[in-house]
Amino acid sequence: MRVAATGAENPTVPDRSIWRAQRAAMEARDEKHTPFGPRHRRWGQFKRLLIAFRILLKTTRLFEAGMRRALDLRLVELTLSHPDLPPEFDGYRLLHLTDLHLDGMPSLDAVIAGLVRKQPVDLAVWTGDYRWRVHGEYAQVLPGIAGIVAAIAASDGHYATLGNHDPVAMVDLLETLGLRVLANETISIHRGGASLHITGLDDVHYFYTDMAPAALAQAPAGFKIALVHSPEAAPLAADAGYALYLCGHTHGGQVCLPGGMPILTNSALHRRHAKGLWRRGKMIGYTSNGAGTSGLPVRFFSRGEVTVLTLRSARLKRS
Repeated sequence: MRVAATGAENPTVPDRSIWRAQRAAMEARDEKHTPFGPRHRRWGQFKRLLIAFRILLKTTRLFEAGMRRALDLRLVELTLSHPDLPPEFDGYRLLHLTDLHLDGMPSLDAVIAGLVRKQPVDLAVWTGDYRWRVHGEYAQVLPGIAGIVAAIAASDGHYATLGNHDPVAMVDLLETLGLRVLANETISIHRGGASLHITGLDDVHYFYTDMAPAALAQAPAGFKIALVHSPEAAPLAADAGYALYLCGHTHGGQVCLPGGMPILTNSALHRRHAKGLWRRGKMIGYTSNGAGTSGLPVRFFSRGEVTVLTLRSARLKRS
């Protein structure tokens, strides 16, 4: 089943079979690409560091405290003003969920559902990483996603992208739950004679291809929003004239130094894009801390979140 927003149409939807085949081949070869070139990582060394850190936390009795903090999510509410937003969309509300990793922590889905249940929004956007591991099973996260979808009142529906933890095989299952997955595609939402154009890219941290910049370039002119798992396509989106870029992936560092400075961002882009609000030219970017965790189910000095963004038109005078 495919879902569409009220008054929405898909002006730049390519043949998905080409993308599916390419994505599946990259997964099978464990091939990873970013906009900055092939991604290389010493996974054995990283896993050994995780094991050592877990032992340290257990020894110092901080592991349980980190788990409690990981489940202490907050609702972040932001108001963003942009001169190019059509007045017809003044006050438009987007709910942004990312990096749920639902099978990493028991009851996380219930915590998220509790935060979003009383938040009427126009559109819900999901920017990937629904499961904990990069390989293996994924059906275990579907009931949790279904429960969260049921808790959300989004008049224009749900749009989603895949993250680097999500296989192409999840697309059809996500869409049966009501999430319209955008794989290097653009949809348009209309209010009166005005439009918002929303482009969703496949993950660019592992699965970047030339389809991503092509999708950005082919979107209609106007107020454009990019949904991307990682901030790493921000330079491409800014150059393509996007007004807003929503992403996650970094977890805001997840384990940070006091004051919230990330130790690791797992991103090839500058650290200023690793969390919170940032700008590239006229484009406003927001990197969410995400709702879940990865590697270890703990957080320190980086609180998990779901985000509600209210768009305001700078053209309107307010009393």
